[in-house]
Amino acid sequence: MNRVAGLLAVAIALVTGSFARADGTADDWKKLAGTWKVEAAVFNGDEATDLFKEAVLTIEEGKYKVEFAGMTDAGTLALEPAKKPRLMTITGTDGPNKGKTIPAIYEIDGDTLKICYTLGGGKDAPTEFKSTAENKTLLVTYKRDKK
Repeated sequence: MNRVAGLLAVAIALVTGSFARADGTADDWKKLAGTWKVEAAVFNGDEATDLFKEAVLTIEEGKYKVEFAGMTDAGTLALEPAKKPRLMTITGTDGPNKGKTIPAIYEIDGDTLKICYTLGGGKDAPTEFKSTAENKTLLVTYKRDKK
């Protein structure tokens, strides 16, 4: 009986370990952790880099903070890296987005992070990394701050 229980425990560990690796959430949290500065921004289809240039995004597992124009916006993040494109759900807990949920998509490549946010209370995340007046999105390309 102990041998069966041991084999079952090993099988469960292997299966749950495989799911964790296949999901990619832990890997994405490691890649996203840190401080990010705006490199480029497009707001409702219009170039907006100068408007957002001073924003600083800090991410740690399950949490975000944005410091911008003397304000701090903070909250929680949930990731769905298995989706294509990868999904991010942002929930504000402090600051101007307190109580709001913002669906987004993200893409990370080394020290470059792209996030396309749905604006105006939309419930669905964008389907592509493109900002237009019609889709009411904010597309931001961030670079990792290596300080």
